[in-house]
Amino acid sequence: MGDFENMSMCELGRAIGREEIDPRELAADCLDRTRAHPLADRIYARLMEDRAMAEAEAAFARQRAGMRRGLLDGVPVSWKDLFDTAGVATEAGTALLKDRVPERDCEVLRRASSAGLVALGKTHMSELAFSGLGLNPVTATPPCVNDAEAVSGGSSSGAAASVAFGLAPGAIGTDTGGSVRIPAAWNDLVGLKTTSGRLSLEGVVPLAAAFDTVGPIVKTVEDAAETLAVLDGSAAPDLRGATLEGRRFLVLENVVFDDIRDAPRDAFDHAAERFEAAGAEIVRAEIGALTEAMGLSGILFTAEAYAEWRDLIESRPEMMYPRILDRFRAGGVFGGADVLAGWKLLEHLRARYLEATAGYDAVILPTAPILPPHAERLLQDADYYVTENLLALRNTRVANLMGLPALTLPTGVPSCGVLLQTPPMTEARLLRLGAAAEAALA
Repeated sequence: MGDFENMSMCELGRAIGREEIDPRELAADCLDRTRAHPLADRIYARLMEDRAMAEAEAAFARQRAGMRRGLLDGVPVSWKDLFDTAGVATEAGTALLKDRVPERDCEVLRRASSAGLVALGKTHMSELAFSGLGLNPVTATPPCVNDAEAVSGGSSSGAAASVAFGLAPGAIGTDTGGSVRIPAAWNDLVGLKTTSGRLSLEGVVPLAAAFDTVGPIVKTVEDAAETLAVLDGSAAPDLRGATLEGRRFLVLENVVFDDIRDAPRDAFDHAAERFEAAGAEIVRAEIGALTEAMGLSGILFTAEAYAEWRDLIESRPEMMYPRILDRFRAGGVFGGADVLAGWKLLEHLRARYLEATAGYDAVILPTAPILPPHAERLLQDADYYVTENLLALRNTRVANLMGLPALTLPTGVPSCGVLLQTPPMTEARLLRLGAAAEAALA
């Protein structure tokens, strides 16, 4: 079995368990393919060859001794370059953190390593994670698998590219406003945004901690479920028998279809039709609380991000990409009263949203209203950059504002995803629905 790059994480894990795959050969294959790939420097910030091979050797020993630690023991993954790695630079895509070398691994990496996952390396990302596009002229701009001249989506841009280009079976990213789901959707992958607080942020370079979440970018819903279980130490949800028969889905009609392009709209309509054909009931409605909540993102996200990074940014602003610098500085105009009032209102709107959606199994919407833009035009056209950056994250931001877990699935139309979201801390329910939706879309 040498066709490793087309196998899912769980397929690889089962093959390791049957001793059909040697974890050392699998890790070496991933590293060799990365070193030989013409776009590797735009995807990986740095490989961790010594660590990867040492972890693969330990997984091999457990395999031979019949002491594997779980389904994913010996399976390699890439890590976004904001997860602290002991003795290896973690720079978060910015020159402001160049040569920053942590002394210890972050908590989720420690959990993954304890479960036997093999850490391949650190992937490129949007500067300080503050863009949904994945454009980063400071370090590198990862390519989209459907168009190498287009951005791959951000901020977990290299994470998605590492999986889409066959350089890693799975990747771990973060999502503050859509940073797992946008690159997953634009690269035809599965992306899981977890509920805020579900997974540890200890040792994760922050953007806006009140909204930051950790999540996997993978090939299948099963991979997402098993990876989540590893990262939070829980039992993986049982996906067997998952069905859409009798499920009720609410299609949001306000906000998320504004200015949507033809391909994402058509892909979403096709997905909704497939869900109906599989037995789901589709209801369409507006939720007024959502329209009101969207106006708060400019206050709450940017104010916290600027408060987190202001001192470092203003000490060396010339080191930053100007578009990202401008976005951070936009948070400096808000006072403490603005932020506190915004949070008070958002908690009220979250309650209204949950009340309005309580009768549905999930809310569904297009993951992104646009296709991945070309990098060169984003660099040359300032107005286009602003428009596309705001639109890219518009739909995914719903789940971050409302505090929800969300799962994006590929629709079969290149770079177009369909997004499912459920109430807070219901990842098991979401993943079962996702497994059934994935089957309906196959």
